Amino acid sequence: MRLLKPAWVTHDGKPIFSIDIHPDGSRFATGGQGDDSGKVVIWNFEPVRDEKAEKDENVPRVLCQMNNHLACVNCVRWSNNGKSLASGGDDKLIMIWQTSRAGVGPSFGSGTTTYEQWRPAATLRGHTGDVLDLAWSPNDSWMASCSIDNSIIVWNADNFPAQVTVIKGHDGLVKGVTWDPVGKYLASQSDDRSLRVWRTRDWKEEAKVTEPFTECGGTTHVLRCHWSPDGAYIVSAHAMNNSGPTAQIIEREGFKTSLDFVGHRKAITVVRFNPNIFSKKMKKGVDQGQQYTCCAIGSKDRSLSVWLTALKRPLVVTHDLFENTILDISWSKSGLELMACSSDGTVAYIEFNKDEIGDPMAQNDVELFLEKIYGKCMTKNKSSTNGTQIIESAALLKLQQQKREELQKRMSESADDKCNLSRMSDSQGSPFKPTDKQIETKTADGRRRITPIFLAPQLDVNVGEAPLPFKSQGINFTTTKESSKIVVEKQNIVTKGMISPSSRSNLSNSNLSNQAFPPLGGEGTPKLSQGFPMGGDTTPKSTQVTTSTPPGAEKMETTPASDTGEPSTPSKVINVSIQPMTALQSKPKIKHHSSEKKSSEKSEVKEKSFDKDKASDVKDKSKTPSDRGDKEKTKDHKLSTGMKRKHDGEKKEEKRGRPRKIDKERALMSTPLTHVHHPPPSLDGFYKAAVPELELPVPSIQKTFTKTVGGKDSSLSMEVENNISIGVHTLHKMRCVQEGLVLWEQVLNSPILSVAGSKNVVCAACEDGSLNMFYISGSRCFPSIVLDSKVSKLHIKTFFIMVITQKAFLYIWNVHHQSVVIRKESLCTIISGSDDLQKSLLTEEGMPIITVSNKKSYTYSKDMGTWMLLHNKGDALQQCSDHHSCTPTKDTSKCQGPLASLQTSHDRLGMQASRMFSAGQSLQQSSTLSHIESQLAACLLLKSAPEYKFWLQTYTRYLSQEGLESESRHIFESKLRDVCDDLLGPVYKTKGKSSWDPLILGMDKRSLLQEILPSIGSNLKLQRMFTEYHDQLESIEEK
Repeated sequence: MRLLKPAWVTHDGKPIFSIDIHPDGSRFATGGQGDDSGKVVIWNFEPVRDEKAEKDENVPRVLCQMNNHLACVNCVRWSNNGKSLASGGDDKLIMIWQTSRAGVGPSFGSGTTTYEQWRPAATLRGHTGDVLDLAWSPNDSWMASCSIDNSIIVWNADNFPAQVTVIKGHDGLVKGVTWDPVGKYLASQSDDRSLRVWRTRDWKEEAKVTEPFTECGGTTHVLRCHWSPDGAYIVSAHAMNNSGPTAQIIEREGFKTSLDFVGHRKAITVVRFNPNIFSKKMKKGVDQGQQYTCCAIGSKDRSLSVWLTALKRPLVVTHDLFENTILDISWSKSGLELMACSSDGTVAYIEFNKDEIGDPMAQNDVELFLEKIYGKCMTKNKSSTNGTQIIESAALLKLQQQKREELQKRMSESADDKCNLSRMSDSQGSPFKPTDKQIETKTADGRRRITPIFLAPQLDVNVGEAPLPFKSQGINFTTTKESSKIVVEKQNIVTKGMISPSSRSNLSNSNLSNQAFPPLGGEGTPKLSQGFPMGGDTTPKSTQVTTSTPPGAEKMETTPASDTGEPSTPSKVINVSIQPMTALQSKPKIKHHSSEKKSSEKSEVKEKSFDKDKASDVKDKSKTPSDRGDKEKTKDHKLSTGMKRKHDGEKKEEKRGRPRKIDKERALMSTPLTHVHHPPPSLDGFYKAAVPELELPVPSIQKTFTKTVGGKDSSLSMEVENNISIGVHTLHKMRCVQEGLVLWEQVLNSPILSVAGSKNVVCAACEDGSLNMFYISGSRCFPSIVLDSKVSKLHIKTFFIMVITQKAFLYIWNVHHQSVVIRKESLCTIISGSDDLQKSLLTEEGMPIITVSNKKSYTYSKDMGTWMLLHNKGDALQQCSDHHSCTPTKDTSKCQGPLASLQTSHDRLGMQASRMFSAGQSLQQSSTLSHIESQLAACLLLKSAPEYKFWLQTYTRYLSQEGLESESRHIFESKLRDVCDDLLGPVYKTKGKSSWDPLILGMDKRSLLQEILPSIGSNLKLQRMFTEYHDQLESIEEK
């Protein structure tokens, strides 16, 4: 035997609450307290067992450190296959860690180098208190967790975070849980002074053991009991016998408590059996070896004892091994190595040899041994979600057989393709190949520029597989004398937009000094004009002088406001001031930049300090006759904004300049009450608020341009030529060309701004705001359509034509039926403030899709007469939806349609909602259902049949697989039955006319029901529902 304590295995002096050795023996994990969070560390085992490796600086010690837990980690447990690591802590969370393809390197926020990448593949939320112990079932189908909330949760390890059951029977904090190696029982120990055994077939209590614990006083941090590998015993923690602490042995047969391990001076905290069954000749002259098991016991007395069940005394006892309580023990799979951890923040390592501990039985012999005694394991080769359900229907049995055959076929195909799978692929699935060429260009100032090439990140195609044993090898560097194979292609092209910092700063300064007003959006038109200033402020927010400048005055030049909202400052002070009363006569201007307001207010303060006589002279000279005429027209007119106007009788010439205070008071006293004219009410009895005018950019006039029409694979193109001079007239020509052959031509009076077309219709939008429609044969459909303004967006699909004008009005026509679909609908409802129109689409069914710069997409329902929200990139329901594991077997990205085009691949593949959601499984399931139902409604509105079918299958799969595992099972089952009833329809004919429509979006409802029934039949708890609808469909087909 060899014993040592590696001092470098530490959590910086903080307690280590759990330790577990990986099944391959190359690494081990510890869990405990970090600096400000819980800490899970994966260590290299080689420096522990080998002194040479410990002294070698090239051999890493820490493989990975995870600080994702919000509070102290109480337990870490490897799965039996070594694929996953489970950790539970005081933050009430359980995290399932799996390997990732991410590269090695320094971990963020710490100085340690990461040699392995482990990511949380799932986060389990269900406990309302600290999680103290974890245990994987023998075949990793289930995982049990216990907490101080007095409950035990059994998780479906094949489908995290689904719960199999929640066991509530203890009256105190549950601090230990262990599985029967056969899989028939689950045992748990609690502070209520009891150890309970639960049946796995129905999760009911099989036995309750209390006698050994009645004398127990006080408590321990954990009560880690364990089941022996031969299934014959459970050894509990913290038992008492004659007022002395013991580890109670509870026999499987009758759960009797006649034996115990004694000798420790304080309470037992942890018991851990060696995973092997040993065989050794205990007595001389006996040919056959005796079979036995080995058990390690840790206590609050800081000592560790190792027992063989074939001996009456312990094999070894180590006193004062630690300075504080032993909290966890772990054996290697070989059974010859043991590690223990303590709350003093240290670990211990003990190595045995076969002469001391015995020869372990082969794994196959152990399985035969258990099967001979207890029968076949109940959890072997079965779905963990189906329990012990018996198939009651021949149709369901046939379905199960078909699924098994399909699964075997897919596994064989995936095995053949796995070696050929590229680790990097683009959005279409084509692999990224290494490039051996780089393109070199030049910038305007003569600098070299190498064109970057985008490479997508590596896909974690092997995430979830068991990691290979870690091998500690030094990093070797090699050099080669071969020259580089990368070919540099120098192109004599000056790259635009790449300006050196010095020239960029000079250019920006010169541009800013020449601009007097903020830049306009689009083709010289403002993007959006807001309403009038609030609070009745009638002072103009800017002063613009376009007339000649009087002698002695200089023209004002101001810099535009910056993006940060800081006020712009005038470079020179203008010698002009404005009379307060004159401002009331001028028409207020609409502004939408807060920075302009600040700039004008600042300049106005400076203007008031100038000489009044000079200001009045400038004002008289700058006023034009049109300004004087406007003044007379606005005397008796009430402004729509409710601003005060001048008194009607005030006609005589007054002294210019700023009026005195007493003059203001006299003017107010002599001014009669102004009669406010209210506008007549609208037809619906409500006043309509003034809608701010919205202007969208329009295409500019081009001399010639070409546009392909009829789809991607079409060879048709429209060639446009504007401004053709014919004498004193100017005409504009459009012609249809196919593979160089001109099919037809049309000549128009106004310049053509844009063209669009399909295989049926071609449209041309002109500069005068007209729209000209032609059939694909070249004949005109209608006379020119007159719109409210120029065309900003033009889309055509089949016979549907969609137009968005410059004034933000939407039109859709159906040329085939010669009818209007949407008539002059304003976009101001969905575009407001500083938002812009980002994207517009037209579906094959004639539905518009408008995407705004705030990442929201809308469509207009002509039946409801309102805009409806289709997609929001910041939608919390979408980010928290956990439906991705229930999508059909086909790749989600292959589901094409208008709704899928709004979502990026990152949105569709999901964002690990189970890790982000922090409100519990029940609310997460409700959020998932809400998201799926909203997608179904959007598909119906857009009339997208393929997408509706995809989300319907996802909906039924989620209801079948996830919802029925929750406490709200009746709600999910009711939703599932409603879907099936609607698809099935009436089974028998009645005299009256049925309102049931056998089609939905052109698809047969009963065919859809036939397709979703296998998803329902996959859960044996729903086999009666499957049989019910399957039999009814068969009876309908027979009729």
